Amino acid sequence: MIRRGGWFWVTSSCKEEREKKEGGKKKGRRKRGKRCRLQEEGCCFQRYSFCLFSPLQSRKEEVDALQDLRFCKLCPPAGARKATPPTHGWHSPDCGQGAGSMASDFPPTISIQLVEEPRLLKLKKTFMTKFKSTPKFYARAPGRVNLIGEHIDYCGYAVLPMAIEQDILIAAEPLSTPDIHLANTNPLYSDFHTNADNIQINQAKPLWHNYFLCGFKGIEVELAELCSRSERYIGTEGGGMDQSICFLAEKGTAKLIKFNPLRATDVRLPKGAAFVIANSCVEMNKAATSHFNIRVMECRLATKLLAKSRGLDWKEAEKLQEVQLRLKLSLAEMLEVLEEVLHPEPYSLEEIGQKLGMSPKQLRTEVLSQNTQDVATFKLYQRAKHVYSEAARVLEFKKICTEAPEDALRRLGDLMNQSHASCRDLYECSCPELDQLVDTCLQFGAVGSRLTGAGWGGCAVSMVPVDKLEGFLAGVKEAYYKHCGQRLAQEESSLFATHPGGGAAVFLEA
Repeated sequence: MIRRGGWFWVTSSCKEEREKKEGGKKKGRRKRGKRCRLQEEGCCFQRYSFCLFSPLQSRKEEVDALQDLRFCKLCPPAGARKATPPTHGWHSPDCGQGAGSMASDFPPTISIQLVEEPRLLKLKKTFMTKFKSTPKFYARAPGRVNLIGEHIDYCGYAVLPMAIEQDILIAAEPLSTPDIHLANTNPLYSDFHTNADNIQINQAKPLWHNYFLCGFKGIEVELAELCSRSERYIGTEGGGMDQSICFLAEKGTAKLIKFNPLRATDVRLPKGAAFVIANSCVEMNKAATSHFNIRVMECRLATKLLAKSRGLDWKEAEKLQEVQLRLKLSLAEMLEVLEEVLHPEPYSLEEIGQKLGMSPKQLRTEVLSQNTQDVATFKLYQRAKHVYSEAARVLEFKKICTEAPEDALRRLGDLMNQSHASCRDLYECSCPELDQLVDTCLQFGAVGSRLTGAGWGGCAVSMVPVDKLEGFLAGVKEAYYKHCGQRLAQEESSLFATHPGGGAAVFLEA
């Protein structure tokens, strides 16, 4: 719960009810809450990324919200009565604003009967017990899974995620004082209070409440951009995929999401396929390690060397896509340029500096980010090759879904397998447990399987023929989870099939 000038928020997940009966522990999932213009019209709610008021002990992947929310299905709410006009929501595809464009700072607002929504009703009661007052509104943000297109959104390229049925709920109430009170329904995560005029965020300690507070740093920008930008106050240099699918998602479809400007295209997934999320049970806090941010910087340095080699303004070049667009080349042609310009051996700061006409000291202070200034070598060739090839796979994936050939499942599965191999070998963002999990999924009938999210732990997503789903789930459970106590304890919430769900919404009690 939160309170800022004032707001109270409480999070809830269906898993908690089950765990109270079982005496189990709730794993920390991450979900970022953002708000805008708090003193004006309410809360523009948030970006999705993993469990808003869960502990920030791991990056886990995009699907991480899933682990805690397997049984939550609130999309759309069964008790929904009506949706308000899109004054504070999304424009429809034919309204002249473009499909999936953001019309304002607010997701759709829906009037509901709480008596018909047990989770919201329980959340309300928890809120009232905690604060002795009634929530003003409720907000929902879905989990999401990236089907293909890993680590390329921050390089400018389109990605292909889907929101899922599992979600996070928040309750809020405005106050008249400049205070923020945050609370989590999970007692493992302690309450937090601060003054809205004196917010301090410690990047060295990515505590759960920081993922809400960081939203205040970008309070004057559009929501999806706000969430992506705000993440950097925590210490990560990500792209906009997580935030965008949270708001642009529509039930029943995946989305091809492009950036600059932000726009989304429906992608109808093939019939006869189920998408299964499997948690490796390996956690990595994205902000607490340098792996993620080093990859971002390696892509940026590769961009500058490629741009300079072709006479472009390398000082202004930040993303690999910019080089492709300025050279007016295809992705296949960019891979040829890459082979010509960059070498597979790691680059030292001295070598990069020589090519750019800068000293190592200048590179550190003028180009490198604060959390990469101590890195000695960079693998530019491998990172750029992954980005360009992965961007091509995204477009091919979308093309196959559109054309729907008879062998669509096989071809899509091949692309997913290629994506994982590239993440493992070129981007080096996998881990032994994820590789084992992916191999296990393929062994028991998946036509395609890959890590999803930042990697270095987290989840895999697999495409499984529907007629093989039951055997697949049983086989993966037996082979990956059953013989490890830590994994088995989490298995029920770590292995499940899901379908494309709807996007974020604000609920008002009717």
